[in-house]
Amino acid sequence: MIILGIDPGSYNLGYGVLEIEKRKIVAAGCDALNLKKSLTFQERLVLIHQELDKIIQKYKPDIAVVETIFYGKNIQSAFTLGHARGVILLTLAQNEIQTNEYSPREVKKAVVGNGNASKEQVKYMVQKILNINLTASSQDATDALAVALCEFNKNKFKF
Repeated sequence: MIILGIDPGSYNLGYGVLEIEKRKIVAAGCDALNLKKSLTFQERLVLIHQELDKIIQKYKPDIAVVETIFYGKNIQSAFTLGHARGVILLTLAQNEIQTNEYSPREVKKAVVGNGNASKEQVKYMVQKILNINLTASSQDATDALAVALCEFNKNKFKF
């Protein structure tokens, strides 16, 4: 079973991959798509679609998990993120991949045990749980791996 976790963004899109065998994580990795700020918004959306499609073809996930929108003070950012999420969800649907969604609070609670955990606490726990070094990984990549871990923790007895 392969779980693909996605931390959506219109400039940086993180993705994390977990391989599960007999209810145990046997492999994990993460990376991020860093989209050039010089591209138009529409060009970045096309690139998200194309690159995510390549990731899907490479890892062939059985399930994908996407973090929901966190609404802060800037409504425009929420709308922009919504467009990126739409492209992500469409790409997953076109590839017929079962998709679940979790809020940032749910992810933090599942990984750290505290829905108000900081990004540093999440990164620390992801490293400890998976016994890997993520110091060179971007925060978006680490967050995506946390999203995948959330799915594993919530459904590990189904795998």
